[in-house]
Amino acid sequence: MSKQVSSLNQPASHTDSSGVSEPLSAKRTDWAGLGWLYLFFWYFSGVMQTLLIPSNGIEGFRCAFFMSFMWFAPVLLFPRYTKQICAVIGIILWAVSITSLSYWYIYGSEFSQSTLFIIFETTAQESQEYISQYITFPLVLGTILYTTVAYFLYKRLRPVRLSRPYAIGFAFAVLLLNLGEPHFKYLTGRTTFESATNKLLRRMEPAAPWQFLMSYIQYKVQLSNVRTFLKNNSSLPPLGNLIDRSGDTPRTVVLVIGESTTRRRMSLYGYPRKTTPKLDALKEKGDLFVFNDVITPRPYTFEVLKLALSFASQEEEGRYLTEPNMMNLMNQAGYKMFWITNQQVLREGNALQTSFSQQANAAKYLNNNRLQNASLPDQVVFEPFSEVLLDPAPKKFIVLHLLGTHAKYSLRYTEEYDVFTGRDHVPENLSDSQAERFNSYDNAVLYNDFVVSSLIDIFSKSQQNGFLVYFSDHGEEVFNDPKHEILGRNEYHPTLDMYAVPFMLWMTPEWKKTHSLNLGSMRDRPYSNEHFIHTLSDLAGLSYDRFRPEMSLVNSGFKPHTRWIGNPKSKSGLHDFDAIELNKPLP
Repeated sequence: MSKQVSSLNQPASHTDSSGVSEPLSAKRTDWAGLGWLYLFFWYFSGVMQTLLIPSNGIEGFRCAFFMSFMWFAPVLLFPRYTKQICAVIGIILWAVSITSLSYWYIYGSEFSQSTLFIIFETTAQESQEYISQYITFPLVLGTILYTTVAYFLYKRLRPVRLSRPYAIGFAFAVLLLNLGEPHFKYLTGRTTFESATNKLLRRMEPAAPWQFLMSYIQYKVQLSNVRTFLKNNSSLPPLGNLIDRSGDTPRTVVLVIGESTTRRRMSLYGYPRKTTPKLDALKEKGDLFVFNDVITPRPYTFEVLKLALSFASQEEEGRYLTEPNMMNLMNQAGYKMFWITNQQVLREGNALQTSFSQQANAAKYLNNNRLQNASLPDQVVFEPFSEVLLDPAPKKFIVLHLLGTHAKYSLRYTEEYDVFTGRDHVPENLSDSQAERFNSYDNAVLYNDFVVSSLIDIFSKSQQNGFLVYFSDHGEEVFNDPKHEILGRNEYHPTLDMYAVPFMLWMTPEWKKTHSLNLGSMRDRPYSNEHFIHTLSDLAGLSYDRFRPEMSLVNSGFKPHTRWIGNPKSKSGLHDFDAIELNKPLP
């Protein structure tokens, strides 16, 4: 009887999803156990993305938050092996995350495909010097502390046992929501499979270990595009009958390419806010010549540069692949070429810029962030620019590619340039958040004024002979349209701010003496940057068989031409910029 009573006093038991018998009272969901599991998985991505919020925004943190749930699947399906599964996953995530954190500690940015490009372009000697320079006591101490916290979390992990249907359902749900959701629109016919897959990859990228994997995949794809371009380009014949009218005179030609900056938000072009005080002063002194009616053919960087830096045009865009480009031209003319960029390397859409840069004798890549909208002020180009100016080559061609006023605008300037914060000259119908963006764009233009004027100052102090040209690849609409409703760029709904770009020329005193130009008669010429290669050739004194003086903004034989905008590959085709009504959708 005592045995029977004893048996009746024992709690009933059940068999869990792993086949282990346990008390029924344990069937209640172990929320604390789930919490520790999630915190463990999140730790290896979340810490990194939390540190990146000030520079990259919240998107990476949000993606890491959701992607961390997917690791629940194996531990819920096989709870008996929770510690073993978490140990294997944890070691992999720890190794990847500690590498990313070390990179962030050194450079203040996120590991990306651009980083891989730099790594694989680095020699063994440079790698050795890098390791000896950056493996410091604070870095080692930080690694130990980070690992200690990871081990602390691991020690608190325990199996969370659910009934088999719940375990399968939960595991399926977290995998479907994380990996399958982007393809739901594809299955319902609202997007393409490629677009859905790209969205999934972008979602996975901020989380460990996918960050390394996706970076490597992007690196290989974009590098293949670059190598194909360079291979085809190397087989192109040289330009015929090339003549350098400047002879053997030592000179330096500097091309500064801006980003997303419309001239309509520059006081240099009459904007009421003083957004370009330094360039204004240079113009008033007569040291800076400003062209008033230059437009860009497309509101996208890749599409613009393949035209501006080659003989391609809106009507014959394929010529950038079949004919020599500006880098070929300057190389053939005997220039030593340098490319300094604060744009990303091998980012999707940036492969052409990387291809051009790889044609240079020396290239300096400063922006290794995963996101183009991460914070990296353009003043980082000052030091490498000063260094290449010291190069003894008698003829130098230097390209500086800036981030300019690229969105997110508040990340484009340093704290001291956060000047425009009120409502003066801000459209009345803008909300507070819209007004904040309006102001941050003007602050970005103000900082860009500092950068461009500083580059001119650095060039001037080098006492070299030559000239500097600056233009922005395209503009940006930031609530400056007639109704103050549009933000960004859309070539199917064009506004003037998307296409009206700044274009200016600065020349050294020596260059002015030997290259007289009647610039006063040229300031209001209507021009499109799709023909920029002819203007730069003319300024440098180069002529050749493909040179067209009527397409040079500074040539006495200049003839106004149709300024085509739009996508030549679309059904609607091209549109005459001077004939269309802006701020209305194109047919």
